[in-house]
Amino acid sequence: MGDNSKEDFLHLIKRVWEFLTVEFFNLLDRLDSRSIGAIAGLAFAVVFTWRVLRTPSGSQRRQPKRQAPTASSSSVGSEEISDRLLSGISNPSEDLKTQNVIDEFFQPVKPTLSQIVRQRLSEGRKVTCQLLDIILEESSPEQLQKQATVRSSVLEVLLEITKFCDLYLMERVLDDESEKNVLSALEEAGVFTSSGLVKDKVLFCSTENGRTSFVRQLEPDWHIDSNPDIITQLARFIKFQLHVSPVKLDRPPPNVFTATSLEQFFGCT
Repeated sequence: MGDNSKEDFLHLIKRVWEFLTVEFFNLLDRLDSRSIGAIAGLAFAVVFTWRVLRTPSGSQRRQPKRQAPTASSSSVGSEEISDRLLSGISNPSEDLKTQNVIDEFFQPVKPTLSQIVRQRLSEGRKVTCQLLDIILEESSPEQLQKQATVRSSVLEVLLEITKFCDLYLMERVLDDESEKNVLSALEEAGVFTSSGLVKDKVLFCSTENGRTSFVRQLEPDWHIDSNPDIITQLARFIKFQLHVSPVKLDRPPPNVFTATSLEQFFGCT
């Protein structure tokens, strides 16, 4: 097999490996512990076999025994035979090229956003989240009286969360017009049609304490908020919280995480 054919073949195997790896992670979500143990054993066997096969070919072959030179053999003849034997064992440049392709082939596959979201949320099934400064571009209830705009950078993460979490969005508003603006912005962004989120799970209140009460009643696994006072008040009652702010809390509880944005928390920036 020529160099080009060999390289094409290895790259093909790499693409197949990447596809199977992604499917493997997706399969793990649907398997019980016994099946996962069997797959883990198979994976160990594959890795062990690969390590054996990747050992340089020169160390795996027995060098033929050299016959003792006769009186009629010259030193020049012995060196010539030795050179022929060594040249037949390996080609350093070809071995290096093949090894580089193999190393690239076995590099870990980058996890998908869906896998990252599941991992970061620790498989939490219910999430509550403030709208202002996190989902929306606006940062105050007064701005919502005029308009509401969904941040384009957060949309992909938001849709991934809704795929496997029971998500509730909430915000303090000053009037009914603000509510209409928020719902209209979410609808135009495709949040209600591309996910499991429905309008009934977008909650509005007239005070910050009202948002705290919503969270206490819903008892989510995660609450996401930009208000440090609310984060501090709920720390005793909510399993995990994400404080979205450029400024960290002075002494955050161990169950409170901080990120400059929702996207940044999931590594999307």
